[in-house]
Amino acid sequence: MPACLSALAAGRDTIEAMDILVVDGGSTDDTTAIARAGGTRAISAPPSRGGQLATGARAVAGDWLLFLHADTLLGSGWAEAAAHHMADPANETRAGYFQFALDDRTQAARRLEKLVALRCRYLALPYGDQALLISRYLYDSIDGYGLETLMEDVSIVRRIGRYRLCPLDAVAVTSAQRYRRGGYWRRPLRNLVCLALYFLGVPPDRIARFYR
Repeated sequence: MPACLSALAAGRDTIEAMDILVVDGGSTDDTTAIARAGGTRAISAPPSRGGQLATGARAVAGDWLLFLHADTLLGSGWAEAAAHHMADPANETRAGYFQFALDDRTQAARRLEKLVALRCRYLALPYGDQALLISRYLYDSIDGYGLETLMEDVSIVRRIGRYRLCPLDAVAVTSAQRYRRGGYWRRPLRNLVCLALYFLGVPPDRIARFYR
């Protein structure tokens, strides 16, 4: 998380009046203390991926919101790409997402990055580890995040819609630890099963039990 916060803070040279907020969902790794020690505002919320994101949105001001996972590091040029997106009035009704990348030099990681790029291109389904830049206006108009324990990212991008999503010209580098631990084939297949269950109408709480 410190690297994530450092990359965000560096964006203040490009994006003025940026308010960085960490929303902790009851972790036991001193997330709140680490954030505050680095000068970042931090609050707590009940453990729920969607609920934590919704809590964060309510707790900050501003016309634009950037949702980011703690294990994701925005790459070089992210602030310029975000500023360019926000400067266009037409993008008040469009949401941006970053290009998926992993901090792993293996061919398995490159394969997965290509598969994610194809998923975004043909299914219009960027996930939360690609971050989401969205205007307050659009966020409120689609009722933002709910209290989902899982699939909150799929829920919100489906409500945004294919033609209101656009890729940003920078990468979001996510920790590959979960893929090293869960397998570069097994974990994506599990994610695909979760997505299929969600489209079949299975409640996110039940999918979350399978996911874990």
